Amino acid sequence: MYVPLEVVPEGLEPGFKLIPAILTIAMLALFLAVGLAFRVADVDDLWVAGRSIGNIENGMAIGANWMSAASYLGVAATVALLGYFGLAYLVGWTTGYFILLIFMAAQFRRFGKYTAPDFVGDRFYSDAGRALAAVTTLLIAFVYAVGQGRGMGLMSMYIFGTDYVTGVVILMAITIGYVALSGMLGTTKNMALQYVILIIAFLAGLYAVGWSQGYSTVLPYLEFGSQTAVVAEEVSREFTEPFANATYYHWVALCFTLIVGTCGLPHVLVRFYTVENERKARWSTVWGLFFICLLYWGTAAYAAYGTLLFDADPELAYPFTGDQSDVVVVLTAQLADLPQWLVGFVAAGGVAAALATTAGLFISGSSAAAHDIYTNLYKEDATQREQLLVGRATIVGLGALVTLVAVNPPALIAELVGMAFAIAGCVLFPVFFLGLWWERTSREGALAGMVVGLIISFGAILNQTVPEFVDFLPDEPISPAIATVLPATSSALIGVPVVFAVIILVSVFTDDPPTDVKNMVRQCHSPEPMSKMETAEDAVATDGGEEE
Repeated sequence: MYVPLEVVPEGLEPGFKLIPAILTIAMLALFLAVGLAFRVADVDDLWVAGRSIGNIENGMAIGANWMSAASYLGVAATVALLGYFGLAYLVGWTTGYFILLIFMAAQFRRFGKYTAPDFVGDRFYSDAGRALAAVTTLLIAFVYAVGQGRGMGLMSMYIFGTDYVTGVVILMAITIGYVALSGMLGTTKNMALQYVILIIAFLAGLYAVGWSQGYSTVLPYLEFGSQTAVVAEEVSREFTEPFANATYYHWVALCFTLIVGTCGLPHVLVRFYTVENERKARWSTVWGLFFICLLYWGTAAYAAYGTLLFDADPELAYPFTGDQSDVVVVLTAQLADLPQWLVGFVAAGGVAAALATTAGLFISGSSAAAHDIYTNLYKEDATQREQLLVGRATIVGLGALVTLVAVNPPALIAELVGMAFAIAGCVLFPVFFLGLWWERTSREGALAGMVVGLIISFGAILNQTVPEFVDFLPDEPISPAIATVLPATSSALIGVPVVFAVIILVSVFTDDPPTDVKNMVRQCHSPEPMSKMETAEDAVATDGGEEE
């Protein structure tokens, strides 16, 4: 278990830093001001930003939504700690966006609802399916956000000199405040702003380290090969020797889980609902992938540079501890003797990354509670005011619970995020994919698949994390054999094929969906362009919903 830290991880300069603190406070104040300026008054703005977001702005929001503490800090950390094995995070997460671009972005937008559970509830004409998807959305938001809280605490320790717990509480409270105030509209504006800040901070640190140490000049993405060779030869063979830390099976399992998990994350899929039509949904995905790759291409370079500088420091001892690896991006800038303000700016970028993703998670969680559970399942005539109140209360409650767990998280940042992806991949991706592409997918098949996926993914997580919290259990998985086949972060390699098989078999042996549902699925693939607020359901109603 990763207990609360009392001091900054060894290697980082402890104590309050004036210029970095001023930069970070100004950044946080700006986020609050944007939230106030774009505060919401109706549910269209709260959940889908009035479908008014352009493709480039939405691409930046996708990038910020995606560039969490796990990406900004955690991926470089994982590569630094595990070498080649950590590249599974880069391959998995970027490949997942190609699947979204080709098979899901436009189709999801054409379906045209507010939330991911909305799709499940209407496509499978099931309140139980909507409830199960909403609960899964809340569970994903919770697990994913805990990792962001850890990143916030680590960066606050470095910038403000606080203890870990205080840093988590303060930064999480600011996030809760501006998200509850601004909803999806203000959050999207902030995400675009946060992306600009985090990518400038990340690249400024990368280029400054490369120039100051003589590692790179113009393209550090391509120029760090010689440093990688030195690391592999003199420090850690895992950098160029595949599967030295884990088996080929575990690498493939993790990579596959991250691919399908990307396609099942509710806070990612809801971004397609914020644009005017399916064409902008596709283009915002293209822009988002470009903005994401600007950072991902540099994480391995950061890991190589950081490992060399860390090993060369006589006061530090390789290998990294878990806490040191989680701050390797900032640690690299510090060990390169960059100016304190620049190191602080790199750290502030990590705060922006954590806040952006946490905001998206809180929005998806609040919409699941207020729109899908409260309005659609409990009180269908709920007023907009009631929905806003329930949504904001959910943000506060979810934020408080995340803060409580983040002060004593059960794993490293990237590992926590991997668990969230395993849940999304096993539970939601199969019903989204088959629901969009196979019109015979039935209600019973979807429900059976979601239950099986939840058992597989959540069971794998409990198998490995429960011993962390129970003193009388040994510090190892409850069942090592299950953990070998179904790792907590990589259960989808087994889970997704099983869930697909369950959905297909049950659908074959149960009644077909109603005709209007089949027509909605067909309309999701229509070549005809859509207007701003039009949905597949509207199009079916207009043409009478007749069978072809």
